[in-house]
Amino acid sequence: MFGQTTLGVGSVSSSASRVFRYEVVGLRQNQETDKNKFNIRRSGSVFITVPYSRMNEEMQRISRLGGRIIKIESLSAAEEN
Repeated sequence: MFGQTTLGVGSVSSSASRVFRYEVVGLRQNQETDKNKFNIRRSGSVFITVPYSRMNEEMQRISRLGGRIIKIESLSAAEEN
């Protein structure tokens, strides 16, 4: 899921097309991440891209994994410049 964009099927509206990138530090390996087939680094930044509709769910998941969001950036706005 890290660094991937997951856009679901739904109505095409301004909120549906908005995508955000989280910069996260402090993710750690735990029981939930042990289900993955890869380890999570303890140090450094990880970038996670999510659609607007999943922002809250992703924030909760990051929190459960022990991560801290240090920056949220709108990719839609960055592309308009």
